[in-house]
Amino acid sequence: MSVPVDTSVQQHPPTEVDPVLDIEEVQTIIQGIRDASSPQSELVPLASQEGEQDEDKVKDHEDGSYYWDAVTMAPLSAASVAAIARLRAFKPPPFPLWDRLPVSRRAAVLMLLYADRRGNLRVVITMRAASLRSFSGHAALPGGKADTTDETPFQIARREAWEEIGLPMDDAKIPAPFRIEHLCDLPMNLARTELVVRPCVALLHATEPPVPMGTVTSSAKAPSGSSPRVEDSLIPRLDAKEVAAVFSAPFHNFLRIADEVHEGRKRRLPPGKWYEGSWVQWHEEPWRMHFFYVPVNDQRVTKPRRRGGGLAALAEDGDEGDAVDELAEDGRYKVWGMTARILVDAATVAYGEEPEFEHNSHFGDERIIQGLEKLGRLGPKKKAGGELTSEDLKRASEADSKM
Repeated sequence: MSVPVDTSVQQHPPTEVDPVLDIEEVQTIIQGIRDASSPQSELVPLASQEGEQDEDKVKDHEDGSYYWDAVTMAPLSAASVAAIARLRAFKPPPFPLWDRLPVSRRAAVLMLLYADRRGNLRVVITMRAASLRSFSGHAALPGGKADTTDETPFQIARREAWEEIGLPMDDAKIPAPFRIEHLCDLPMNLARTELVVRPCVALLHATEPPVPMGTVTSSAKAPSGSSPRVEDSLIPRLDAKEVAAVFSAPFHNFLRIADEVHEGRKRRLPPGKWYEGSWVQWHEEPWRMHFFYVPVNDQRVTKPRRRGGGLAALAEDGDEGDAVDELAEDGRYKVWGMTARILVDAATVAYGEEPEFEHNSHFGDERIIQGLEKLGRLGPKKKAGGELTSEDLKRASEADSKM
């Protein structure tokens, strides 16, 4: 917090100035006092011997936007408002097969969107821990398997987000002014591990609703105009056994072939490309494999600091067990596979635009899922022999075409 400083020393007669100091030195001191009292100084980290390093830290603070810090979030831009409206209006086609699936085949992921400092949407992404048996070290949306057949996909996604990154599962425990709104579900996707995955899209609001919204969850009230205290915020609580890092990416950029650079960006983009892709055979038909390389040199990448039970919390600068990543080797994290496909599908719906790159015309994998179910491949126990093969998918595609 800035403290008012009396700068009337500038009006003192020369005889009151320490004779050891000349007038230029006095003016420098006065300017320093003024700078120290400026609100902008709140963003400046403690001085160090390396001015360039300090400058980079300031730029990090200025550029970064975090879902757990309402101060870094602005009201939604006009484009973001329109995107949220499209997502609210989206209805996936009915998929009654979900109700017949055993609990061992059900899964869901949470696509959590929030506004950055410019009001543009960002999406929360995790890096899976290297110790996991499936997709270790891969970028993913928070999510996982169902515990019971009574859980809805959104309940699965919320529970897994609580277990992985500490996002409260109970809406009553989400501190004001934060609120989570379930916007829509996307068509089912098929993982190579034979899980049927429902993507659930949600918006994290950081302001109180101007009018009642029936689909928006309520959170504990805070005094009007107050900001959430640090201890009440959504600072990530990571499960080190499942999550290696949490970062965010610009949502609209998943429709672009190159990095989108917004006016006012303080740091240069790291070297390297944003996108590359290729066609592969999947489901016995062409399937576009997307690879996105998300810049992370302008944000704090949360990493686990181990505590009891494998849980971890965000470490502040200087704490033992650093929670701020030293960045990927080239300043970017790779997002690909099913996660990238889901992000492209969601962004296509949200912004009403076609991607600049080649992509599949359909959302999700529901046709092939139905074919696998007809072949008996989606029973309670996974078939011996591991992941789906090309022959399995060919047979499933043929079976579905005969339905």
